[in-house]
Amino acid sequence: MTDHASPAPTSSSSSSAAGVAVPDTKLAAAATELVRDTTSELIYHHSRRVFWFGSLQGARRGLSFDPELLYIGAMFHDLGLGERFRDSGRRFEVDSADEARSFLHGHGVPEDSVRRVWTAIALHTTPGIPEFMEPEVALVTAGVEYDVLGIGYDDLTAEDRAEITALHPRPDFKRRILEAFTEGIAPKPETTFGNVKADVLEHFVPGYTRGDFVEVIQNSPWAE
Repeated sequence: MTDHASPAPTSSSSSSAAGVAVPDTKLAAAATELVRDTTSELIYHHSRRVFWFGSLQGARRGLSFDPELLYIGAMFHDLGLGERFRDSGRRFEVDSADEARSFLHGHGVPEDSVRRVWTAIALHTTPGIPEFMEPEVALVTAGVEYDVLGIGYDDLTAEDRAEITALHPRPDFKRRILEAFTEGIAPKPETTFGNVKADVLEHFVPGYTRGDFVEVIQNSPWAE
């Protein structure tokens, strides 16, 4: 795992687009296989795009980042939306991060690298913080924000976007990703308190009432 000031070099393989290639390592290959086997096509393609968009934003910002760690963070970031995590009682981001941590520990990855990946995944829906942390943490969020929210859309060229989406298409993506979010978090609505996923349930789950931070304070057991 070596830091790079720019994205990984391009190659002629199907894992290359817009001047960025998926790291050609056993760890990256194992992550790809695991995610393909355990998630939907929607999440797989989205996660791969997050790696490309995060890498390109990293190059644009002049950040020195480890492409392998960024790839693992991108690939695992939505794993916790899967059906087997729906009774965990934890935020899906934490379930995703824990899965990545177990995977990395199983491959003997150093603890500091594990910590960076865990943090990148756990914070990827917490805006305003990751951008000030390690590059891998910042760039997982940047890739997610680019693909899901369109933040910084014009930072990248139309040609780069076309190459990436040709490799990993996004048909009907807005509706499908919102559906995936809803299915993943509706069984544990308490985990949306204080985070952006409350918006999803408010839109798509009849009868859902979002938690109110002010009311929690006012109704706490303290007298004053």
